[in-house]
Amino acid sequence: MLEIRLGDVVRLRKMHPCGSFEWEVVRLGADIGIRCMKCNRRVLLDRGVFRKRFKAFVVRGEEETPAGPPASMLEGY
Repeated sequence: MLEIRLGDVVRLRKMHPCGSFEWEVVRLGADIGIRCMKCNRRVLLDRGVFRKRFKAFVVRGEEETPAGPPASMLEGY
């Protein structure tokens, strides 16, 4: 399974009309929102379509930190 994070810069198989292959992931959900790195155009792709068009990661975004209280608060339990 492909792990996609906010802030990832990905290379897709087809070139955007502006000439760029690279996109930044700006939204995750049922659809994946991506922004062209050259012209800043935003597009929503279904996850299945995104997986088919995905070629490679250029830059990985930061890993999500788990929600909840800091570890220092849990030490007394």
